[in-house]
Amino acid sequence: MILYLLTFLLFGIGLYGVWTKRHLIRVIMGLIIMETAMNLFLVLIGYRHAGVAPILTGSHNETATMVDPIPQALVLTAIVIGLATTALLLAFSVRIYAKYKTLDLDKIRNLRG
Repeated sequence: MILYLLTFLLFGIGLYGVWTKRHLIRVIMGLIIMETAMNLFLVLIGYRHAGVAPILTGSHNETATMVDPIPQALVLTAIVIGLATTALLLAFSVRIYAKYKTLDLDKIRNLRG
């Protein structure tokens, strides 16, 4: 139970960074923290205490508790998508800095051109 609360705390820290920070790189870091918290939460959903890997062989125990592989597959997919999203956000921030010479969101909103 405490692990679930820690993932919610980590998500809250990322959400705080997205809402309150005005620097574009810090907002991106907040999004990365939120993404990591969601990945940890999905892994925790699939975890079973004393579970074994879900690999079926000819001599497996039918009554053994197995770890759910679906959340693990979803997390692997989410990690790849998150990496691509982060790379795209950083590329956008580089282009914004090249054009406006600032990464402050308030200053960028006030600029024209």
